[in-house]
Amino acid sequence: MTDTTYKPSWRPDNNDDKFACRVMRGVEGGHDGMSEQNKTEHHVNKPKIVKRVKLTVDDYVKGILAGNRMILSRAITLIESNASVHFAMAQEVIQKILPYTGKSMRIGITGVPGAGKSTLIEALGTKLCQQGHKVAVLAVDPSSTVTRGSILGDKTRMEQLSREPNAFIRPSPSGGTLGGLTRKSRETLLLCEAAGYDTILVETVGVGQSETTVRSMVDFFLLVVLTGAGDELQGMKKGVMELADAILVNKADGDNKQRALVTRAEYERILQFLRQATEHWTTHAYTCSAYTGEGIMDFWQNVVKVFMKQGFANGVLKERRKQQTISWVYTMIEEHLHNLFYRCPEIIKNKGKIEEDVINGKLSATLAVQQLIDKFANADINENSLRNLSPFDLK
Repeated sequence: MTDTTYKPSWRPDNNDDKFACRVMRGVEGGHDGMSEQNKTEHHVNKPKIVKRVKLTVDDYVKGILAGNRMILSRAITLIESNASVHFAMAQEVIQKILPYTGKSMRIGITGVPGAGKSTLIEALGTKLCQQGHKVAVLAVDPSSTVTRGSILGDKTRMEQLSREPNAFIRPSPSGGTLGGLTRKSRETLLLCEAAGYDTILVETVGVGQSETTVRSMVDFFLLVVLTGAGDELQGMKKGVMELADAILVNKADGDNKQRALVTRAEYERILQFLRQATEHWTTHAYTCSAYTGEGIMDFWQNVVKVFMKQGFANGVLKERRKQQTISWVYTMIEEHLHNLFYRCPEIIKNKGKIEEDVINGKLSATLAVQQLIDKFANADINENSLRNLSPFDLK
């Protein structure tokens, strides 16, 4: 029957036969058509709820070393958890798998949105899996600054690579961190190495100069670019170009192939004026097509593999990984101090008043900082509310 109380937004005010909205009322007794009496007389089979088995540290370690992708996924979830109750177990798992890490090729891939990073990774990863490699893709998606949510659609987009048994794709939210790298990306990388993945591809958000932080966790840093970017974009990317071990001009196919070759020559000229990102290695620009696959494996064999072989032979990559580990330690210290500051009761109590004085012009920003730092320095950070705070426990 027609329900006149419901009108869609597109329906005009005049009621005529051309714009009718019919609403079918529900079946009496519920959506299944059974009355309450019949429901009590007939037994309804309810699906059994299977509770997930709680894993121990040894279960995690054994599963990871055995290459169990389900346990690996659960271990990454444990690592990414901000809950303090998970922190101790996660670190114990990391500690036990450390001897089995460090044997993979760590490749960071960045570039502006739309450059085709995901398509390139899928094409490269699929070809490597078909050659017998085990490939792990850590795809970092941008998080909303409003809702803190992420789409996490890279695994769905990499449809072909997702079907490869030797591939493991893990999308993770950036969490608002600079450079689009999650705070747990390094530990996730270690878990994948322990699980036997010999090639780790880290795809970053791709938002410009802040992407330079990808260098802090990979051996080889690849910048993917487009044709016809323009001088404005070149200026924005200068900071990230100085850290690139190679520049790859993507979408070099069809009518765009000739333009891609011209763009590659332009990047070659630019690179002559930049200092090299890696000692004993000269950065060059190349072309490829992630759509047709042309140039991808040539780039892998003649650039990436040569870089890795040369880098380990002359000790550059070994030293780089040492420096990355030390940098990682102090980055986590800075984050822990950041959390301690904002969780400190003295700061919470006085922050509002000091902010109000700054807004009203009664206190300069510099003096406000000094007052907050003084209150934090004089506070008792050993009290119960802060004592058990993990470095990643944000409240």
